[in-house]
Amino acid sequence: MTVKIFDRPDVQEFLKVVSGLDKADGNPRMKEIIHRLMSDLFKAIDDLNITPDEYWTGVAWLNDLGAAGQAGLISPGLGLDHFIDERLDAIDAAMGIDNPTPRTIEGPLYVAGAPESTGFARLDDGSDTDGQTLIMHGVVHDADKKPMPGAKVEVWHCDTRGFYSHFDPTGKQAPFNMRRTIIADENGRYKFQSILPSGYGVPPGSPTEHLLSALGRHGQRPAHIHFFISAPGHRKLTTQINIEGDPLINDDFAYATRDGLVPRVVERNDEESIHANNLNGPFAEIEFDIFLTSLVDGVDNQVNEKRKREAA
Repeated sequence: MTVKIFDRPDVQEFLKVVSGLDKADGNPRMKEIIHRLMSDLFKAIDDLNITPDEYWTGVAWLNDLGAAGQAGLISPGLGLDHFIDERLDAIDAAMGIDNPTPRTIEGPLYVAGAPESTGFARLDDGSDTDGQTLIMHGVVHDADKKPMPGAKVEVWHCDTRGFYSHFDPTGKQAPFNMRRTIIADENGRYKFQSILPSGYGVPPGSPTEHLLSALGRHGQRPAHIHFFISAPGHRKLTTQINIEGDPLINDDFAYATRDGLVPRVVERNDEESIHANNLNGPFAEIEFDIFLTSLVDGVDNQVNEKRKREAA
């Protein structure tokens, strides 16, 4: 038997009470959002005939998710982060703004306060001996596509086991391993030495994996490197590149792969290149130029300053 009560006047009035719309105090924007979300949830319970057992199973999963600190992990896994990026792209397109370097999701593992240097940085501390040496470099351009001296390039990635410093369950990595802030030199150039990272998956047995498995999906990501790029007068760019050749580039559980963010990886084994980079042997090279966009009426209309991030 199908019974629906969502459209009853008393239920609609109850939604207003639940959302605080009958009170003068409180935050009007929060009331608007909660009213819409609760209305959608009530209607879903009605339309899908969600049982009390199914509902409380979901509540238990949310408790597990919070205890595991994985809200920032399931968000991209359910496509929310990608959807927000798509909306920002559409907003830019409506304003006639072109993004030569595509934005893509931040992920939950940024740490503020990485050591800063100008022009060049060594990201890894040499303790991960399983990784291939990487030299990555490029030029940061301003909105007029001219080199941007002084631009700030924040970069971070995982090790060959798929672990990030500050979040490494083994405790092996030193603080800020494979995390640096590079200030572009007088020619707008940045360069760093590190190792090629590996892809990784969500923690086995975690609430995130349980949900993905129930959806018939995996929780694996291709190898990638994260970036924040900022400069005066320009919008902060959040992006990441994938490592060319990774089999999961087009099957990322977080939906972060975008055209223009899979630069070529060149294998260098000639003595001239090795000597020019002060190395002792062959290495992989990635060149990736970055293009920023201007503020909109003097404002960065996409930056998220209120998001809580780890800080050392």
